[in-house]
Amino acid sequence: MTDPKDTKGKAPQTTDPETGNSSDQKPQDASALTPKMAEQLLENNPALKQELAGLDKKDAAEALRKMTIAELLTGLSVGGKNQKDMASYKFWQTQPVPRFDDAGAAVAKGGPIKMIDPEKVSKEPDQLIEGFEWTTLDLTNETELQELWDLLTYHYVEDDNAMFRFRYSQSFLHWALMSPGWRKEWHVGVRATKSKKLVASICGVPTEIRVRDQKLKVTEINFLCIHKKLRSKRLTPVLIKEITRRCYLNGIYQAIYTAGVVLPTPVSSCRYYHRPLDWLKLYEVGFSPLPHGSTKARQITKNHLPSTTATPGLRPMEPKDIDAVHDLLERYLKRFDMNQAFTKDEIEHWLVHKDNAGKEQVVWSYVVEDASTHKITDFFSFYNLPSTVIQHPKHKEVRAAYLYYYATESAFSEDMKTLKDRLQTLMNDALILAKKAHFDVFNALTLHDNPLFLEHLKFGAGDGQLHFYLYNYRTAPIPGGVNEKNLPDEKNMGGVGVVML
Repeated sequence: MTDPKDTKGKAPQTTDPETGNSSDQKPQDASALTPKMAEQLLENNPALKQELAGLDKKDAAEALRKMTIAELLTGLSVGGKNQKDMASYKFWQTQPVPRFDDAGAAVAKGGPIKMIDPEKVSKEPDQLIEGFEWTTLDLTNETELQELWDLLTYHYVEDDNAMFRFRYSQSFLHWALMSPGWRKEWHVGVRATKSKKLVASICGVPTEIRVRDQKLKVTEINFLCIHKKLRSKRLTPVLIKEITRRCYLNGIYQAIYTAGVVLPTPVSSCRYYHRPLDWLKLYEVGFSPLPHGSTKARQITKNHLPSTTATPGLRPMEPKDIDAVHDLLERYLKRFDMNQAFTKDEIEHWLVHKDNAGKEQVVWSYVVEDASTHKITDFFSFYNLPSTVIQHPKHKEVRAAYLYYYATESAFSEDMKTLKDRLQTLMNDALILAKKAHFDVFNALTLHDNPLFLEHLKFGAGDGQLHFYLYNYRTAPIPGGVNEKNLPDEKNMGGVGVVML
């Protein structure tokens, strides 16, 4: 299965993204690679190949030698034109990020990599190449919001075969970029000087995360996008440096971001899974294959869902539920090594649907209310991120629901079977509700406690690996919910409790 989200990377099924090791082997260094193997690996990671090509042979060999084979394999790129381009290997060597060859003691200690003196941070941005200028986007202005929408709609992440491309609604952009505490100056753009056309963007919103009980104020970075005709202009490192400078000036010295290519150095890696809701449509647009030996009728039957939900007390979340959901979610997320630390205002923003006339709905949230105690015992949510189907005679878009945050009191029962059974019931209800809301596919990663239900509920493995990165912060690797075969594994849960849009 191929989804634009999958274009953040493809991964083979031989190594564990958490540790980079197979179950009973120590990591091999890349010096064990034959020249032909190394060449093949670099062919599959164009960004790395391009940067190593700029080094002399000795330096290039040294850079490769210091990586383990697992680090090279964990997230091979699917092609230059399709990357959510997070810049170059050589560029990251200049940044405060963990290095591939960091010693174990430094990683184990954890903490910030570089102490930032705000007095030494430049008050002015770096000069752009001739013909381009910086701009700060005003997303309260409909014209500028439309400009960002146009840029993302036609130039953001595509799948490997250029069949699908994300179609963020303007409602989604408001939701994603105007969360509590949002700052206009963190919505960064580049314009062509003459035409004033918006040709590049990078955006961030403030939030707090916990990394192994350390609470960090971070910027969540997203929507790094460059016009297709400008991909050779080396704008990506300049954009990253500029939003970093703007964050530093506001006293935020750490960031969290994701990519599908291996950069120095992932803190965790998760795999995408997809559950067909309208299998026939997904087959017709080329998203889902027809398995060998099966028939269309069998696939439709296999993916059939009940027409009604099974959980008593399940209803849409309302503003009156904010306190209860906040309490439940905070307790649930603290079980994970890296998790989002929500405020009540953020719960309201991210989870409560506001019925604005004419605006496309972005998030669906549901709670389970106990009939006798009226206590909220469970909740789950998913968000709407469709993809344009490029040049298809019948279908114009695939409506994709992405599993967002959820929590259940069953997580505190100390009984894994109780939690598994509850999640399988709740998530089956989520699938039913998404189907009723006319979604075609339901997507999820191997984070949270998702390995407990993905395969049971007939989610299929995707091509994509999503790597999580922390900027200016070092910590030991965090489990990504998969085993050495890159399959969901209950033993490797407990790591990632952050959902990145």
